[in-house]
Amino acid sequence: MDMANVILGRIAGTAVAAGLLLALTGCQDDGAARGQGEARDGRAVVIAPGRPGEAARTLSPEQAAAARPDDSPNAADHTYVLHMIEHHRQALTMSALAPQRASAEGVRRIAERITAAQGPEIGAMEAWLTQHPAPPAGAGTGGHDHGAMPGMATEGQIEELTRARGADFDRLFLRLMTTHHEGALKMAGQALAGGNNVLVEEMATEVVATQSVEIHRMRALG
Repeated sequence: MDMANVILGRIAGTAVAAGLLLALTGCQDDGAARGQGEARDGRAVVIAPGRPGEAARTLSPEQAAAARPDDSPNAADHTYVLHMIEHHRQALTMSALAPQRASAEGVRRIAERITAAQGPEIGAMEAWLTQHPAPPAGAGTGGHDHGAMPGMATEGQIEELTRARGADFDRLFLRLMTTHHEGALKMAGQALAGGNNVLVEEMATEVVATQSVEIHRMRALG
C-alpha cells in the first residue's frame, strides 16, 4: 500500500470517529430541541450517524465515550515522535547555516521555511511526549539510534556543509535536505501505517503535506 492510500485510510477512520462523537445539545424547556440533542430527562445525548441506509442512533454521553475508538499511543507512535524530534533538530542545524553561506535566494528561503515549520513541530511533539511519556529504553521505541532514521546526514556530511560556501553550499544543502525530507516522509508513512494515536497521525500527515511541497521546490532549485 502506498503512502497516499495509507493517509486516506487513516483520515477516513478519523472522520468516522469524529462523526460518532457529534453532540447536539438543546434547552431543557424547549420541546423542539428534545429528540435532537436532549433526552426526555433533559440530559444531553449524542447522535451517532448510522451506516449507509441505516438510521442514526441516540447514545448517552457514557455510551458514546465507551464507543469511541481507543487511540492510546503504541510503540510506533512513540518511535515516530522520538525519532522525528531528532530528525527535525538536524534539519534546523542545517538550515541555520544557510543565511551566511548560501548564494541563492531560493535556498535561503527554503531554509527559512524549514525553520519556521519544524521549530514549532518540535515543540508540539515535545508537548505530546510530556502527556504520553515514552516507555523505558528497549521497550520498543528504538531510542535515538540515528541509523534507524532514514535521510539523516552523517557527521562528515554536516562538516562538509559547514565548510561549503556559495554555489557549493547551495548544491550540497539541496541534495542533503532533499534526502532528509524523503526520509521524513518514510518515517511519517510508517507512523500512519502502524501508529494508533490521533494526534500523532495528525502530526505525521502535516509532515507529509509540508515536506512533499518543499521537496518539489528543492528539486526545482537544483
